[in-house]
Amino acid sequence: MQPSGVITITTDFGHKGPFAAVMKGVILGRFRDAQIIDLAHDIPAQWPPEAGFWVSRSYQWFPKGTVHLAIVDPGVGTERDILLAECDGHIFMAPDNGLLAQLFDGCAEPRVYKLDNSKLDSLTLPLPSATFHGRDIFAPIAAELAAGRISIQHMGTETNEWTPGWIDEPDVTQGKITGLIVTMDTFGNLISNIDASLIQDFEEPVANIAGHQIAMRTTYGRAKPGDYLALVNSFGVIEIAKSEGSAADGLGTARGAPLVIREGYTT
Repeated sequence: MQPSGVITITTDFGHKGPFAAVMKGVILGRFRDAQIIDLAHDIPAQWPPEAGFWVSRSYQWFPKGTVHLAIVDPGVGTERDILLAECDGHIFMAPDNGLLAQLFDGCAEPRVYKLDNSKLDSLTLPLPSATFHGRDIFAPIAAELAAGRISIQHMGTETNEWTPGWIDEPDVTQGKITGLIVTMDTFGNLISNIDASLIQDFEEPVANIAGHQIAMRTTYGRAKPGDYLALVNSFGVIEIAKSEGSAADGLGTARGAPLVIREGYTT
């Protein structure tokens, strides 16, 4: 694979403190020409499923050969493994805690490796901190991968076993899809794990959430101000919105809430 020189970073570090910036400093110290893109740093603390959702829905918008670094790592410093993977011409690196499970489920032939810690010696790294592997392990490996100086095959042992995702795939039955809300955006839109392909045969899909039945629309402006609507968002999943308002506030619901799409309204 030809590296693109691009590295994306997804974390739950937030925007307080120097943590994400220090990781970038380590990357640039090893690969000055790296192009580093912040995918997201506002993942809820210690919640790998949301990081995995955004990585799996976003990577295809980047050049082939991009390295995608995702760190939501409540097990940092323990015996948990680190995964390196290749999928669809991209490279991924994350803790083995279910974060990449959704990506692997959607990848035809993922090649997955568990980091061999003995290979770290070849990178002449300082002794890693027990609490900041993002800086001391992930960032330098990402830099070397993006520069094309190492490969995931060189750094790990191939495996077909990894930690499953924390969130089940949507349940599909005749005329009914049951999923849940994975994340919210800054507008209060509720973003689900129900892919648009699952409702393509519905004639009149209706979203059911928090005691409301909500009609599908094509876009936000197709609903009256203050009305709720469901739509297929720009990442190809079902989203619940409130025209010119916040669905999260209005419905009093958030991540983890069940969402059911049915054929037609129920009484």
